[in-house]
Amino acid sequence: MKIARFDNNRVGIVRDDDVIQDLTGALAQLPAHRYPFPHHDALIANLEILNNATTTRVVPLTRVELLSPVANPGKIMAAPVNYTKHLEEALADKGIHHGNLVAEIHKAGIFLKATSSVVGPSEGVHLVHTDRRNDHEVELAVVIGTKGRNIAAAEALSYVAGYCIGLDMTIRGTEDRSFRKSPDSYTVLGPWLVTADEIPDPGALELSIAVNGRVRQQANTKDLILGVPELIAWASSFYTLHPGDVLLTGTPQGVGPVRPGDVMVASLERVGEMRLLVS
Repeated sequence: MKIARFDNNRVGIVRDDDVIQDLTGALAQLPAHRYPFPHHDALIANLEILNNATTTRVVPLTRVELLSPVANPGKIMAAPVNYTKHLEEALADKGIHHGNLVAEIHKAGIFLKATSSVVGPSEGVHLVHTDRRNDHEVELAVVIGTKGRNIAAAEALSYVAGYCIGLDMTIRGTEDRSFRKSPDSYTVLGPWLVTADEIPDPGALELSIAVNGRVRQQANTKDLILGVPELIAWASSFYTLHPGDVLLTGTPQGVGPVRPGDVMVASLERVGEMRLLVS
């Protein structure tokens, strides 16, 4: 399934990449929670409610505003320098490293981004500190579907709800990564969530991003230094993973600056593409 969240927090299934079957009525079946609220996304934890849901209407994709398919991620985990060629360009380009120590992922570890930075493609990216370089970083985003801790790599994919495109926007500078990558709208997820059964091998997907029609980044997830299973295993050795947690797997070479008025189009094999405006 391709599960989309759109307009005023409506939910539906994308069909043929041009219409959405509106299944918002199914949300009434979600478990009721009282304060203190759980650490997970209620819909991602209960995706089965959509299997037999009734369609109330069919809407053309061109008429909806696409939001992040995950409304309430408990945490956003991100893998830095997880492509060898991106590590090489980060070490070589002072505009990227700003004198910071750039270590390969085994030494750098996984970092966290603020959940308040999450938006969907229709909301666009709103740059801050435009006197500094703001870069695009396209990535495969993994959405956790089952709670787990100390997960073995061999079992890791069974904990995945699905996949989407992730855009990890970055302000270049000397501060900690988490600080520079967490302004509002600096984590774009979309255009929808493709359930794990439709992508049996996340380690062989083409991904790319173009800015104003010119391709900037293009790679395949087979080139990840740590693949999806290994990243899940590593992250779960530090954190308990919850449904709706998002793991950004790292960006390939070709990162570059964007400015207000630019149009970015990011694509991921077996998922689709998302178009968003920079302001």
